[in-house]
Amino acid sequence: MSDIILHHYDASPFAEKARMMLGFKGLAWRSVEIPRIMPKPDLMALTGGYRRTPVMQVGADIYCDTAMIARQLDRIQPLPALYPEGKEAVAASTAHFADQVMFQHGVALNFQPHAVAERFKGAPDDVKKAFQADRKKLFEGGSATPLHPAQALSQWPTLLGRLEQQLADSGTFLLGEEPCVADFAYYHALWFVRGNRAIAELLDPYPQVLSWMDAVAACGHGEASALDAADAVEIARNTDPEPLSETGFEDLAGAKVGASVTVSAVDYGVDPVAGILVYQDAEEIVIRREDERAGEVHVHFPRYGFRISPEK
Repeated sequence: MSDIILHHYDASPFAEKARMMLGFKGLAWRSVEIPRIMPKPDLMALTGGYRRTPVMQVGADIYCDTAMIARQLDRIQPLPALYPEGKEAVAASTAHFADQVMFQHGVALNFQPHAVAERFKGAPDDVKKAFQADRKKLFEGGSATPLHPAQALSQWPTLLGRLEQQLADSGTFLLGEEPCVADFAYYHALWFVRGNRAIAELLDPYPQVLSWMDAVAACGHGEASALDAADAVEIARNTDPEPLSETGFEDLAGAKVGASVTVSAVDYGVDPVAGILVYQDAEEIVIRREDERAGEVHVHFPRYGFRISPEK
């Protein structure tokens, strides 16, 4: 198998989720640092337009969204499992709630004026403006609406109180004696809050949460080594995508394997990726696309939260 390559940047919460899952698995991986804002030309050569962070690459197979990354990591190394046997549905559903709701609250709290000032302390004004303009564009055309910080503050005790009680009752981790995808999904949103000194005190009333965060953080990031972005694109060019099986799955909306389609996120970062639908099942969508730099690649998306449309 080709090396695992993660395209990410240090401050990205979802990248932290992916790094923690790699650490949980004890896997070695190659680290490609990508820009925080567009343009991202090397990443676009691989994804065909998907711009959200992170993206995982294994040879000429490109995995978008941390839900898809988690499932692929369980294929690469089944144990310890991110989706534990007998708890697959609750793990996936809990992780989805955290990725949506907890993350939305973490972002809103970080976009209070004093929190923004702390996060961008020392950065030139043009850098701040460029970041804010990029994030505004990220939400254009999607179903997600940024949460107002006042609403996030109002609801914070509800969300953290529930988590505090759950951890008091369940023990070290959310669903058992080992962490799973649900823990990493909750963790990355709270890591984003804890990492900003202007708002980290919002976690202080919740000792069980803080203790749990320390336990999750102990998983580490695995063994990472740096890789140049251009070299990652060359690896894709020089590698064939992994073979795909036939599933017999039928999309109830009518998407057929072999059709020219676009795939896009529904909530935000809705830039469409065009290609040939080459695989689908209840959890995954794969399209084949050609790029002048990366060659033939297979781009993998989770089915939930993404839209398949006929290519126009």
